Amino acid sequence: MKQTIVVAGLDVQVYTTDAFKTSTKPILAVFVLHGRLGSTEVDYVQNVITSVLKAAGEHQGEKDLMIVAFDHRNHGTRLRSEVANQSFEQNANHAIDMYAIQAGTSEDVSFLIDFLESILFPANEREVVEWGVTGISLGGHSTWMVGAADPRVTLVVPIIGCPDYLGLIQPRATALGVAIGPPHFPDSLMKVLKAKALTALPYNSKAPENPFLGKKVLVLSGGSDPLVPWSTSQAFVEGLEVGPHGSKEVKVVEGVGHEVVPPMVDALVAFILAKL
Repeated sequence: MKQTIVVAGLDVQVYTTDAFKTSTKPILAVFVLHGRLGSTEVDYVQNVITSVLKAAGEHQGEKDLMIVAFDHRNHGTRLRSEVANQSFEQNANHAIDMYAIQAGTSEDVSFLIDFLESILFPANEREVVEWGVTGISLGGHSTWMVGAADPRVTLVVPIIGCPDYLGLIQPRATALGVAIGPPHFPDSLMKVLKAKALTALPYNSKAPENPFLGKKVLVLSGGSDPLVPWSTSQAFVEGLEVGPHGSKEVKVVEGVGHEVVPPMVDALVAFILAKL
């Protein structure tokens, strides 16, 4: 079942199982974020949503599943500039635009967590007791960001995404002969990136300031991904500490490029069902 709502001008799709309407169970809400140049309607996003919902509908658990999807900034129904979504060859501001889009989408997730329950359940009919985010490619980058930034997000599943923006974008620029400096990488941008970089956080520490402590993390990547190589994420992921109350699973599918393949979807489905 699909319902489209508008939250402060943002079109949001809410997907639930057939049994959801008459159920009173607490809710696990999971955002599904699409990739660059895509939208909520692209096949790989709809396949993920359909696969997870089908499995949830056949699963008898303590919680109901609600899936939430919306278009990234400057994508789909929010598109304002096609050039701004292109890479360095067509867009001199690529390093700025791509980071701003994924950071803005991360903020959109937190914004929706603030207000979705009020709009969907104004008479307190249901309660969302857990929030999760999964995203693909650009959506995977945003997933890492919101997983670190929002303590309400406890399930974090980046798919072919990267937690290290500079580690990802700088080699791309260098390969194209783009200098790591103004105007492609202004000092003002570098200041923001370094201040917000997940690699600057104590992700390999058990200290209380570690934002991933207690969270359940599943990382899905392609072993032969030329666009978002596993090597750009590996050090961060291997050093990531989630503490005794969290969990971390990593699945790198060998021989797979920048794509979402059935083993990744199966792993995501199993991960979510275990939380219901």
